[in-house]
Amino acid sequence: MSKEKSDHVYGTLDMLILKALQTESRHGLGIADRIQQMSDQVLQVEQGSLYPALYRLEAGGWINAEWGTSENNRKARYYKLTAAGRRQLAEEMEHWARITGAINLVLTRA
Repeated sequence: MSKEKSDHVYGTLDMLILKALQTESRHGLGIADRIQQMSDQVLQVEQGSLYPALYRLEAGGWINAEWGTSENNRKARYYKLTAAGRRQLAEEMEHWARITGAINLVLTRA
């Protein structure tokens, strides 16, 4: 996969994670569940993709993580959107709208 395609794949997952964290902090499984819920059960994020993305977003300063206790009374890392993450989400959503709009134009034209 080329770097451009790989960045686009990462960018899409990153955008979904940032969106899932827009209203409240969540632990990893909670983020995956929220994405699945928001997509009407269509999108499922596997742990093998989720956790590397969370580490990447944290390293980029778009999310912060801290330890807390889950609903099951287990220790879990909770992720929260930062101000930089909110700005990044807005940029990603604008880019996504532009790209999907252009793709739709191509698909609907003869």
